[in-house]
Amino acid sequence: MDTVIRSHSANESLLARQARRESNARSYPRRLPLAVHRAEGIYVTDMDGQQYIDCLAGAGTLALGHNHTVVREAISKAMDSYTPLHTLDLTTPIKESFIDEVYASLPGSFAEKAKIQFCGPTGGDAIEAALKLVKTATGNRSILSFQGGYHGSTHGTLSISGTTAPKGKIHALVPDAHFLPYPYAYRCPFNIGAEGHRVSSAYIENLLDDPESGIVAPAGIIVEVVQGEGGSIPAPIEWLQQLRRLTKERHIPLIIDEVQTGIGRTGKMFAFEHAGIEPDVLVLSKAIGGSLPLSVVLYDQRLDLWEPGAHIGTFRGNQLAMAAGKATLQFIKEHQIPDHAAELGAYFMKQLTFIQKQVSSIGEVRGRGLMIGIEIVDPTKQPNGVGSYPAYPELAKTIQQECFKRGLILEVGGRFSTVIRLLPPLVITKEQVDEVLNRLHEAITSAEHQAGIPNRR
Repeated sequence: MDTVIRSHSANESLLARQARRESNARSYPRRLPLAVHRAEGIYVTDMDGQQYIDCLAGAGTLALGHNHTVVREAISKAMDSYTPLHTLDLTTPIKESFIDEVYASLPGSFAEKAKIQFCGPTGGDAIEAALKLVKTATGNRSILSFQGGYHGSTHGTLSISGTTAPKGKIHALVPDAHFLPYPYAYRCPFNIGAEGHRVSSAYIENLLDDPESGIVAPAGIIVEVVQGEGGSIPAPIEWLQQLRRLTKERHIPLIIDEVQTGIGRTGKMFAFEHAGIEPDVLVLSKAIGGSLPLSVVLYDQRLDLWEPGAHIGTFRGNQLAMAAGKATLQFIKEHQIPDHAAELGAYFMKQLTFIQKQVSSIGEVRGRGLMIGIEIVDPTKQPNGVGSYPAYPELAKTIQQECFKRGLILEVGGRFSTVIRLLPPLVITKEQVDEVLNRLHEAITSAEHQAGIPNRR
């Protein structure tokens, strides 16, 4: 297809104003230089009238895409009813109805014993609440997390996240955060590849039972079933089952962070369901608010030992988000969207594997459902002992830029910023997936040519 031609006038005007006034911490506009005028479904249109396929979708927030009819109708109905838009943690019919829908979406055995805590409108605040919850309930202070994990950018959540760059200039992070090896076959921390998850399980068990491990009794272990910002890395099912066994036998609360994976993204309503396990604490945000800000923590009632006001926040009562969230949950269940995500995710992966054979720089294609990662590598360098090539972040950045020129919005993340990440709305069609694949294939081919990498074809 032809490269998108952009006049830049209206976009450049708004982007220049943004650059003058917003902080130096802004990130997405540096990689995706557009100002959005309109958005519908999987498409966004910029100020110059150019249309893009959005495979970022608010970092997974927009499960039903932009401005879905059921979301707009739910918001409009709530507005017309003169419900209070903001209620702190006072209840309303909208709130109770939303809670009913959330509980109906959970596995029955978990729902029967679950309590819910409404938090500030971000996933990071909900993670903070989960940490305080387990520390209060157990009386312990150590939190075990995983290398490559990402749980937010607040002081506390950054302390338990694997990413090191943002920590460099932040002193006195929360103490007693310890990091465990996450099973990542392509860049295995044990340099043995796919079987590394078994070594990881054995390592964790030994650490938990070793009286001289250097780590005092943990208050909890927090994990992403699919690491998102870490590079769209799905944990092996057996490893997750072993982690649940280890924590349950030792009465250690298991916190599962489903801020990005929850609500159908991975082909199940919740990603932990793939392993047939249940958490002690479940953290949800992003899609749970139907595209509006909302976050909740659901947890086993035996942990409900904190005092009134132990975790508060002014914006816990976003009624429009609860209305939109309920409508989104209902639509996802009624239309079997998790099954759709599983089916199209499998198709996506199959076609990407075909593209991998035609180009030279894809080291691995991985994911679960519509949460997919493509690891970009330097095929001109020597692979390591398990056949993994060095990361190539510069090429990944070029691929992102070439995709943008072709009207495709996607993100780059993972270790070394070398993973192309796909998080399209869950309502994407097969025909739209094919268009994404065509644009991505062209972008990779062009980027490889610019880098002087010989094509396989």
